[in-house]
Amino acid sequence: DDADRLAALGVRRERIRITGDTRYDQVAARAAATNLASPLLAPLRSSRPTLVAGSTWPADERVLLAAWRALRVAVRDARLIIAPHEPNEAHCAPIRRWAERSGLTLAALDAAGADDDVVLVDRVGVLGELYALGDVAFVGGGFHAAGLHSVLEPASFGLPVIFGPRHHASRDARLLYESRGGEPVHDVPDLVRALRILFTEPDTQQRAGEAALSVVREGVGAAEESYALVQQLLTED
Repeated sequence: DDADRLAALGVRRERIRITGDTRYDQVAARAAATNLASPLLAPLRSSRPTLVAGSTWPADERVLLAAWRALRVAVRDARLIIAPHEPNEAHCAPIRRWAERSGLTLAALDAAGADDDVVLVDRVGVLGELYALGDVAFVGGGFHAAGLHSVLEPASFGLPVIFGPRHHASRDARLLYESRGGEPVHDVPDLVRALRILFTEPDTQQRAGEAALSVVREGVGAAEESYALVQQLLTED
């Protein structure tokens, strides 16, 4: 699509090369380098069914937190790791109040352990590794005007990916949906249904996770291809 747009703007077709998206190489490399025994991840490792919700906005959380309360009726030991997009006090405080009202134990990331019902990620830069702890991912932005955040990060760990309805500008989300490695949801009942299936049907969860990982693996190689092309252009007479 980008190549077509460049051609429409007047770039000669014979000067356009499609090498792929180097973000696929980036997320795959980060996933491969993630160490579950690291000081960040080791204290949080658990056999509890875990949803990692990444880069969420309040609009996402209104749907997610209501759905999570309903899901816990069916999956009582489910655990939520939630990383707000803007982890400031104004954003984190409502999540703390929600957990208290819901009777759930909540701890901030640096003080959290495997037994906490909710882990609140109150700092940036670690979400890409925290997906390693999940069984399922919810990616924020799909209920917010800013648009969907990265669905490739959780997919690189083989997690089924759930996201909100505003996903149409994301090629990655489309690929995940087409492969059945990702699913859009539109409201609280829709999200409860999707989570219940993935947390209570291990075979379905495994197939969806494998499909998500396949999408990432199929995109790997763009960095080397781009490097080779630049090298070729620099050495041309």
